[in-house]
Amino acid sequence: MTEHAFVAEVSEVLRLVIHSLYSHREIFLRELVSNASDAVDKLRFRAITEPGLLGDQPTLEIRIRADEAAGTLTIEDTGIGMTEEELVKNLGTVAHSGTRELLKKLGEQKGDLSLIGQFGVGFYSAYLVADRVDVESRAAGAEAAFKWSSDGTSKFTVEPSDKKDRGTRVVLHLKEEAKEFLENWKLTELVRRYSDYVAHPIRVERKVEGSEPVLEQANRGSALWQRPKSEITSEQYDELYKHLSHDFESPLGKIHFKIEGSLELSGILYVPAKPPFDLFDPGKRRGIRLFVKRVFIMDDCEEILPNWLRFMKGVVDSDDLPLNVSRELLQDSSVVRGIKKNVVKKSLDALEEIAADRPEDYTTFFRSFGPVLKEGLATDVEYRDRLAKLVRYESTKEPGMVSLESYKSRAKEGQKEIYYLYGSSKTAVKSSPYLEALEAKGYEVLLMSDPVDEWACEALGEFQGMKLVSAMRADLSASDSDEEKKAREEGEGAVKPLLERIQKVLGDRVKEVKVSSRLLASPACLALDAGQIPAYMEALLRANGRPVPQSKRIFEVNPKHALIEKLMAKGDAAVVDDAIELLFDQAKLLEGSSIDDPQKFGERLANVLTASLG
Repeated sequence: MTEHAFVAEVSEVLRLVIHSLYSHREIFLRELVSNASDAVDKLRFRAITEPGLLGDQPTLEIRIRADEAAGTLTIEDTGIGMTEEELVKNLGTVAHSGTRELLKKLGEQKGDLSLIGQFGVGFYSAYLVADRVDVESRAAGAEAAFKWSSDGTSKFTVEPSDKKDRGTRVVLHLKEEAKEFLENWKLTELVRRYSDYVAHPIRVERKVEGSEPVLEQANRGSALWQRPKSEITSEQYDELYKHLSHDFESPLGKIHFKIEGSLELSGILYVPAKPPFDLFDPGKRRGIRLFVKRVFIMDDCEEILPNWLRFMKGVVDSDDLPLNVSRELLQDSSVVRGIKKNVVKKSLDALEEIAADRPEDYTTFFRSFGPVLKEGLATDVEYRDRLAKLVRYESTKEPGMVSLESYKSRAKEGQKEIYYLYGSSKTAVKSSPYLEALEAKGYEVLLMSDPVDEWACEALGEFQGMKLVSAMRADLSASDSDEEKKAREEGEGAVKPLLERIQKVLGDRVKEVKVSSRLLASPACLALDAGQIPAYMEALLRANGRPVPQSKRIFEVNPKHALIEKLMAKGDAAVVDDAIELLFDQAKLLEGSSIDDPQKFGERLANVLTASLG
């Protein structure tokens, strides 16, 4: 027997589980049955090319037995099994990526352990009802079996086992207050509630007075997506979703489809209500399980789901792929491309239905998943038009979030542009000086703060004939009235000496210095010239090691601002140069850039304050 210590994160998860008062303790059965189902699926898939793994034990099933006298509950499968090394790795010494995130989420949601399965550590839910857990396992094709055992405190042991058959047996030594889970009716009811759609038989042992116990199948064991929609209740749809996603909440929407013709395809796709913890993890696994002729193939099939739909959950079953399909074949298959096209279409159908029928729910969805969906605008030309109708933004005119279609419906007569402004935060955008003239002229501006927004808008370019234009680029002088043009020309004449002074002080750090048509309440700002990229995009590219050419902004001045008028009145005073540098640094901060020399900034600020307090 060898003794091992749990890694710190696993120990902390176990401590929380063991001392939890969580009311829905029955989730432990859902999680352990789900693990057993995965083990059987893996063996079934490998046996396609390695039939010898089945040996003389062809039956693939899950068995649940209760022993009232011993106070134990056993969940056993005839699946792939685990080696000694896998027992140690999977159940104790490796802090799976989910454990640390689970701890964080548990802290945020006050110990809601229904989340546990989402983080890949569902096995530990056994300690909700057990004060000791034994796991005996024999890997398919292996001669030796091993037993893992722990009371869930700080250590576990691993030793040889006399288990003769393939698969894994989990024995729960139930706590006194969890003895209700020894009742046959209770176990059967939980299997039907949580695991009715597991494709393999789940047999629950029933005691028969005067004879040997019998194993009775508790689940229907048929693919839900193959049944007629009319036979399926909303509760059954929800439970399949929870089985697939380990989410304790019902999905926001779903679509059940069957395609016949040149492509034989069926499945159910779900729109989650809340985002998973790893939504923005570049290595996140996709949520679609691929079946071929009802045989499970893989549970993270990225080849049939684009990255910008990675939040979708569900199952897809194809009759056109071979059972021994490989990752390499999936990457170079016209059938897979056809499957992907249909999965994307059905996913967008589901989102469009929610947006049309339940706009408030869709807004809630978009606040969580919108940044991911908008990636499609920038990366997937084929679906850009449909995605453009699905995106939502905050606006200067309407409360909540608005669509591009609703913006267009409110546009001023003759308006040919959809104006938007990106900033590092919602607060920064709403108070930006770049909005001043646009709002004064009655134009609506879309407010954006997701890092993907500017990239997505540049890629979209236009919407139903209206060009998307950043407020940082917008040239509003063309729409000026004759009176406004005359006033601007007079302002330029009056402030010309200061413009020349600013150009001299800033030199080649700016492309041009001119009077602004976009500022009303602010003294100055930096504007983007044609082809220039915003400051945040420059920073993003540099952070990713991409070369970014030095770009010179246009420095715009508001001649009617009191500060500019006072600088004009100061003439050649030395403090004017310091003030110009401060204005330039302020404009850089407002556009999202960093200032070049913070120390100099501090010195100039002190000089200007000293002069002003004279």
